Amino acid sequence: MTIQLDFATLNLQDALDMAVLIEKEAEDRYLLFADQIGHRYPGDAANFFTKMARNEQRHGIEISERRRLLFGDAPSRITTNMIGNDIEAPDPGKAIRYMSPRHALEVAMESEIKAYEFYNSILQFIQDDTVRELIKSLRDEEAEHQKLLNEQKARYADTLESDFDPEITSPTFFIYQKVEVFL
Repeated sequence: MTIQLDFATLNLQDALDMAVLIEKEAEDRYLLFADQIGHRYPGDAANFFTKMARNEQRHGIEISERRRLLFGDAPSRITTNMIGNDIEAPDPGKAIRYMSPRHALEVAMESEIKAYEFYNSILQFIQDDTVRELIKSLRDEEAEHQKLLNEQKARYADTLESDFDPEITSPTFFIYQKVEVFL
């Protein structure tokens, strides 16, 4: 059951808790992607997703620390059911085996844009000035993340083509050997 969060009544603690959950979902999704597509060589798409997970984790820790300093150990009233899914996390179907690092970067860019658009869209409902300033700063951080990803584009080949390991001559998913057992 989804309980819709009323952004007009959002207080600072709830806004911080919401932001922590958004970052955690993105971190978990990037780790899932890295696991799903598998690490094949340094700098591959899985490596890129692992780096993105660390970035989301770091951002979540920063927000959590701010929340702890302001509100101590007060329990969170916000749950993932209240905010929905995939606000900053990449869409679940975006991980593709043998995707290129550039393709992984584009998936991350889409997610940073989604997060920016989310924070920007809820600003119109925010009544509390302190919460409004927090949401603006979160939105602006997402814009900064987009800028950083754009700067990284030069490090990757400009292709979304499949990324096969140069050691493999053909893109085979699994190699099975027939093993005979003699008793």
